[in-house]
Amino acid sequence: MEASTAAVVYDGQKQRFDLGVFVGDLPLDDDVASDNESLDGLQQELEDCKNDEEVANILANGIKLRDYTKGVENSIRQVELDSIQDYITESENLVLLHDQICDCDNILSQMETVLTGFQTEIGSISSEIKVLQEKSMDMGLKLKNRKAAESKLSKFVEDIIVPPRMIDIIVDGEVNDEYMRTLDILSKKIKFIEADSMVKSSKALKDVQPEVERLRQKAVSKIFEFVIQKFYALRKPKTNIQILQQSVLKYKYIIIFLKEHAKEIHAEVRTAYIDTMNKVLSAHFRAYIQALEKLQLDIATSTDLLGVETRTTGYLFSIGKEPLKARSSVFALGERINILKDIDQPALIPHIAEAKSQKYPYEVLFRSLQKLLIDTATSEYLFSDDFFGEESLFQDIFAGPIQVVDEYFNDVLLNCYDAIGIMLMIRIIHQHQLIMFRRRIPCLDSYLDKVNMSLWPRFKMVFDLHLNSLRNANIKTLWEDDVHPHYVTRRFAEFTASLVHLNVEYGDGQLDLNLDRLRMAIEDLLVKLAKMFPKPKLQTVFLINNYDLTIAILKEATSDGGKAQLHFEEVLKSNIAIYVEELLLEHFCDLIKFVKTRTCASSDKTSIVDVEPLVKDFASRWKAAIELMHKDVITSFSNFLCGMEILKAALTQLLLYYTRLTECVKRINGGSALNKDLVSISSILYEIKKYSRTF
Repeated sequence: MEASTAAVVYDGQKQRFDLGVFVGDLPLDDDVASDNESLDGLQQELEDCKNDEEVANILANGIKLRDYTKGVENSIRQVELDSIQDYITESENLVLLHDQICDCDNILSQMETVLTGFQTEIGSISSEIKVLQEKSMDMGLKLKNRKAAESKLSKFVEDIIVPPRMIDIIVDGEVNDEYMRTLDILSKKIKFIEADSMVKSSKALKDVQPEVERLRQKAVSKIFEFVIQKFYALRKPKTNIQILQQSVLKYKYIIIFLKEHAKEIHAEVRTAYIDTMNKVLSAHFRAYIQALEKLQLDIATSTDLLGVETRTTGYLFSIGKEPLKARSSVFALGERINILKDIDQPALIPHIAEAKSQKYPYEVLFRSLQKLLIDTATSEYLFSDDFFGEESLFQDIFAGPIQVVDEYFNDVLLNCYDAIGIMLMIRIIHQHQLIMFRRRIPCLDSYLDKVNMSLWPRFKMVFDLHLNSLRNANIKTLWEDDVHPHYVTRRFAEFTASLVHLNVEYGDGQLDLNLDRLRMAIEDLLVKLAKMFPKPKLQTVFLINNYDLTIAILKEATSDGGKAQLHFEEVLKSNIAIYVEELLLEHFCDLIKFVKTRTCASSDKTSIVDVEPLVKDFASRWKAAIELMHKDVITSFSNFLCGMEILKAALTQLLLYYTRLTECVKRINGGSALNKDLVSISSILYEIKKYSRTF
């Protein structure tokens, strides 16, 4: 194969070199494919060496590769000769190193023999350890089983054995905290004997069971006597039941023990407590009611009604029997409202009140009795639940006390005609229901509902008596020749104001309807009484005075006075307008008739002759007429402020009439001739202001 050349580009110059220099003498007898592969490989190497710094320097300096190769071979040969010379120089050290290596090899061989022996011994020890491990596991399992057996056996022995100390406490010990703990232990032993099937098949049970049974019987007998003595202590006079109950609470485990291990004795204890407390509380409430009866102040009788004549009610003769202040409370609420503010106060102590010779309306006694009842019921309910663990026990205990209170309440309610007192009792019951709700004590819910349901029908019956007394009133006996407010009106106003005040926070719609019926009845009665006066003006004055009094009293009850006040204000306003017209007609009849029949539009048909007498008459006596009107108002109306308002309204209306008259005069032909007789509007206004200053 012929030598070929290749071109290499370096630093931008193209040079040619003999490829044979790199490859040497290639064999010429290879096949063409092999030559091609060699050339490709050589070409690849040239490409790889293109970036080699050394090759690049050689090419850059123009050194022939063959010469460079010979130089390199000479350098290698020289290095080889130097290395041989160094080896010869260090030959003794190398021999010494070889001997040391041989010695180390012998030592390592001996160590290998020793370690092989150790490995054999360790293998035998491992077998022995494995055997020991198996024995240890076997012994651990046996120990675990024995501990489990010991634990069960020790617990069995502990649960079934009866220690002498326990026998001494149960038989001879006093009932105290230690006795309670011992009872608990005895209870556990009894349950253990009864519940565990393994115990029943054990031989130890035959020895222990009789002893346990005798201890149970002894404990039951002892604690039964103890509890019964405690219960009987409640029957002693002047015993503080709540304090005694609190002292018994620490022995409540007695009841649990009896309930679990002596059901018949537990039933006897339960019955004994119910019977004891029923009788004790019934006696206490009966005695308390008897003491309260001495403090009762009767407010109203069946004749104390709104529409009944004063003389027929016997007030004149009853004043010596009861204070006049009490009689005034028949229709007025007054200080009786304070009972609702004192709702949480303790119950009355009768002997203290009796010593002070104090008397109270029935609602005060009612609140005191109900307060004592709910407090006692709360205490008893909590004790029964805590001591016996039975809420239902309360109903059996309180059946007697509630019956005693019910009988007294029904007797009093049957003869109660005090509508305000009944409404106060209704509100008291409502407050007591809220108190029990806040306490979360439901035991008196049905009782309080029943009392409330008893009070409402009685209130409705008494209210209807008042209503019918107005509807069926004897007008002739009630009428008095006096335009000032009638005493029936005052009764009605005070009665209505009292009920409105008691309904402010409750908004009872049924009560509002009843008050509307009562209002219509009093209006009808007042109209009938007014018609008894001969003059219409007196009739109007009578109605105004009564309506004004009613409004004033209703305003005291509530800020807005309610629907009744609004209605009476409208009626009063219309009657004042009627009175103003009647008063003006009395003094200025011709002027008013002229103004009403003649309008300004028809002034052309009016002559000076028609108006001249009116103008001169008014100018001559208007001040005197106003003074007479003032005196009439002052004497006619009880309420000075109301009278001044009416006078002011009358004078204002008079000014309007006179202004219309002057306008008609100005439109009449020749009317200017009357200007000297016309009273100036400013003069009339000045006179009105003068009376306003009086007001």
